Amino acid sequence: MSPEQVFSIANTVALLSWITLIVLPGRPWVTKLITKMVVPSIFALLYTAILVSQFGRAPGGFSTLAGVALLFSNPWLLLAGWVHYLAFDLLIGSWELEDAREQCIPHLIVVPCLLLTFMFGPAGWALYCIVRSIRRWCPT
Repeated sequence: MSPEQVFSIANTVALLSWITLIVLPGRPWVTKLITKMVVPSIFALLYTAILVSQFGRAPGGFSTLAGVALLFSNPWLLLAGWVHYLAFDLLIGSWELEDAREQCIPHLIVVPCLLLTFMFGPAGWALYCIVRSIRRWCPT
């Protein structure tokens, strides 16, 4: 399988996971099992397999930006970096949804945060933190 094919499969799995977060927010099995355990575990295994298979095969490193660019010139290592993003963004989205449920934040207010987290990771998390801090949502 080529890096492009694996990329396509990983993106499809991530997209389906995000759709379940948005469409099935009241189902704890979504955040507790699918988007917090199963899919991130699959991504973690894929990430690890890529790293092991490519260890020592690519120039570059993490000490300079130029080194990172050189490292990511290898399509497999670029894919590993992308899978890393997919896994951690999904974990953050799962946390946002669970936390919103605990904070009684209406789901329709959380959806833009989830979409932004899916597309732009930290920007979505930052928006969620702002939404969360605006006011107490649960009645006291």
